[in-house]
Amino acid sequence: MESLKTPFIGIIKDVKGRSACYEEDWVGALCSGIRILAPTTYIFFASALPVVAFGEQLSTETDGTLGTVETLASTAICGIIHSIFGGQPLLIVGVAEPTIIMYTYLYNFTKGRPELGQKLYLAWAAWVCVWTALLLCLLAIFNACNVISRFTRVAGELFGMLITVLFIQEAIKGLASEFSIPKAEDNKLEKFQFPWLYTNGLLAIIFSFGVLFTALKTRDARTWRYGTGWLRGFIADYGVPLMVLLWTALSYSVPHKVPSGVPRRLFSSLPWEPESLYHWTVVKDMGKVPAEYIFAAIVPAVMIAGLYFFDHSVASQMAQQKEFNLKKPSAYHYDMLLLGIMTLICGLLGLPPSNGVLPQSPMHTKSLAVLKRQLIRKKMVKSAKECILQQASNSEIYGRMQAVFIEMDASPTPNSVDKELEHLKEAVMKGNDGGDAKENFDPDKHIDPCLPVRVNEQRISNLLQSFFVGLSVCALPVIKMIPTSVLWGYFAYMAIDSLPGNQFWERILLLFITPGLRYKVLESVHVSFVELVPFNVILTFTLLQFFYLLLCFGVTWIPIAGILFPLPFFLLISIRQHILPKVFHPDHLRVLDAAEYEEIARATERNRSLCWDREQPESGCHGNEDDFYDAEILDEMTTHRGELKLRSNVSFKEDRHKQVHPEYTRADQGQ
Repeated sequence: MESLKTPFIGIIKDVKGRSACYEEDWVGALCSGIRILAPTTYIFFASALPVVAFGEQLSTETDGTLGTVETLASTAICGIIHSIFGGQPLLIVGVAEPTIIMYTYLYNFTKGRPELGQKLYLAWAAWVCVWTALLLCLLAIFNACNVISRFTRVAGELFGMLITVLFIQEAIKGLASEFSIPKAEDNKLEKFQFPWLYTNGLLAIIFSFGVLFTALKTRDARTWRYGTGWLRGFIADYGVPLMVLLWTALSYSVPHKVPSGVPRRLFSSLPWEPESLYHWTVVKDMGKVPAEYIFAAIVPAVMIAGLYFFDHSVASQMAQQKEFNLKKPSAYHYDMLLLGIMTLICGLLGLPPSNGVLPQSPMHTKSLAVLKRQLIRKKMVKSAKECILQQASNSEIYGRMQAVFIEMDASPTPNSVDKELEHLKEAVMKGNDGGDAKENFDPDKHIDPCLPVRVNEQRISNLLQSFFVGLSVCALPVIKMIPTSVLWGYFAYMAIDSLPGNQFWERILLLFITPGLRYKVLESVHVSFVELVPFNVILTFTLLQFFYLLLCFGVTWIPIAGILFPLPFFLLISIRQHILPKVFHPDHLRVLDAAEYEEIARATERNRSLCWDREQPESGCHGNEDDFYDAEILDEMTTHRGELKLRSNVSFKEDRHKQVHPEYTRADQGQ
């Protein structure tokens, strides 16, 4: 209630905090030079491909009223606005799957109303955006973002799992549609008879599963034993768009005897065609919407505002996790206000709005952490080698490296630097065998594992990737060459790739492990709840979450009322606060709904540290030979949804092992 009595206080605080470092946001990127293009290109492909896929989905659901042109344009416009005026420039915005779902419901509603029809669909959607923008601005003004801490792991992972299920559903529906005649075609034409449908469908299966399989393989390229670190890193970062290009090229190698139009390709109007020009002037038709429907637009606006508030806040939260050690303040309230303004702009331009997206936002931060780490490491190694050549003392070697770190990091608190570089100081002062550090300390080998995570917080990479997305609109004649089946495979890839790191999914898999084999979980890196929570509690908690997922998914199937699908997630906040604590022990609930993703090292490796503060394997430690070693380390430290892991090497009490291997208990009782 206190936040309601002090409106604007959150926005004012955010503006003061971010304005103090606004100039540094631009200057910081210049220090990286041309290397800033690496994370820029990486996040561009990660943003553009889903937007193209969502555009095709939206075109199918709205009978071509909206499509790839509109989703790309919205992502580019909002991305440029946010990168320049946004509070947190690490946050990536774009058209996401929830927006596609909501706009599909709006289209189905207007299509069934003679007073609106397809002609006034975008005009009525614009009114929905007006109300949504107003609600988002009110949420920002009255400091509603203070409740972000209540978005716990239960709600976030349940929402992520729902999006995964919707991705899989869309991939299956799209693949099934390859065996039917396109909507825009005449089903009486001879070429669309059984041979065409059968050939197109079979090729669609080949291309879809081909993209899915190869994309999943390239995603884990950094774990390969083959090739140099640079090659593995390149394949891991750009393998997915390369696989889309590869399978698109293969689609042009089909035999000439295959019926024309096979395989089916993207259908989208070009930016300069009349179909794509209408929505820019949709504001002229807003006055034609009947008054009762203008006020009725408040209902879907409430749902969309709540959905954006949840989705945007979680994406922003993931982009600035505390483990990333960001130095600049957050700006949740101000960014929510800006989201309301961007939603209004998109609505008046007839575009689907954009909001913060996952996993692109934490992926962006992670890519910039790799860049910053490489720059700091390179300069620290150089200074250490110079000191060793000059036969400097141990203290002088460490002092020079500390000075370089402070210069590159611009840390305002030297005490925190001493704490963060504590393990590096130990390595320099003691050496490996207790001898002279100049003889035992190897800068190439020992600096890397001792460096804390650092992020190059700047605005250039976000601005450039948004600009590249805008240029993609002009490249639509090339984008239309992609087979639709390739996109269905990409949808399936996005669904499967989002599962690792989702503890809800990992608990589901645990339920299918037979009791006699559960002890094997301890022999690999495992999530902490396996040892801290009894199995029957894990079972009950997972089943409750699973049935709630079915409820949320079932709501999306309700014809018009499906627009209420965000409602269960708002109710979940209250359920988590008031009901779950009465069902589960507080300690168990705290572990199952932990703020951090915590892992425990495998049982056979607990005597060997897997933390950053120990020596890493020699292979790959020489940064001059393997520039992507930093990326490999960060890949090991993050889940696929971009969440940083906490890695522990100490097991809990041995009697905890009995809960994953009940035979131990029975054996003890027998004795």
